[in-house]
Amino acid sequence: MQHQTHLGKEIEQCIANCSECHSICLQTTTHCLQLGGKHSQLDHIRLLEDCAQICQTSADFMLRGSPYHSRTCGVCAEVCERCAEDCLQIAGGNDTQMQKCAQVCRRCAESCRKMALTRIA
Repeated sequence: MQHQTHLGKEIEQCIANCSECHSICLQTTTHCLQLGGKHSQLDHIRLLEDCAQICQTSADFMLRGSPYHSRTCGVCAEVCERCAEDCLQIAGGNDTQMQKCAQVCRRCAESCRKMALTRIA
């Protein structure tokens, strides 16, 4: 029984991380579009939107107890990691919104990697 409780907490944390990442990516999209220039390049905006969408999808799959959550979480981890790298590259070390986005994306990627290896009972 403890294993299920522990697993439940991991899933709840991953869902929370996915929800937070979804939100920060949407906020960062607006931030980038307002700044323009390299921040508003199509590939970067598309990646932020992809990250937000896969985070929402992964959270939904976990909330429903879908047996396919490990697949969505695997893709989510990959997209979040790429988004974090992209945000840091564009930020150049002095854009706090982009740095925050990268931090949240990395946290989400880490928890999704764990969930990609977990089965929901």
